[in-house]
Amino acid sequence: MAAALKQAGWHPGRWEIRQAEQWADAMVAYGGPLDPQHSVFPAAIEAWAEFGGLAFDVPGPGRTLARTPFLLDPRRGLHAPRTLADLGRALDTRLAPLGEEMFGQALLAIDEQGRVYSLDHTGEWFLGHSVDQALATLVLGLVPHRLRTAAED
Repeated sequence: MAAALKQAGWHPGRWEIRQAEQWADAMVAYGGPLDPQHSVFPAAIEAWAEFGGLAFDVPGPGRTLARTPFLLDPRRGLHAPRTLADLGRALDTRLAPLGEEMFGQALLAIDEQGRVYSLDHTGEWFLGHSVDQALATLVLGLVPHRLRTAAED
């Protein structure tokens, strides 16, 4: 994990709050008056400040599945406020974009408690209770937990 974080440009004390605030402003300003609006909250801003802009390219086998490249940049989810709002309602929380996996094949999102999710064409996936856990899931190639409805259980 430490090597992947360092290679991506992270270092202890990294705090790009100006960039995070600019992204927050862009999220809030996106769309028209009748469009769904992005949610912006402290957990998202903190994640953007510490990890925003980092790109991870960790090819090869992981512990349980192949690892894929991912980018932590909330602008990758700029056009998905409705998708995030819909999932947020299902989870009874608000979601904000966090980045993307596999060059746009999956959207990464964070909720108000700092939990991280991945949304792709196969479903919604829980990556971890924190950004740190989610990074470990992605970098180490661990199997995420699929979100299921009550009817599927």
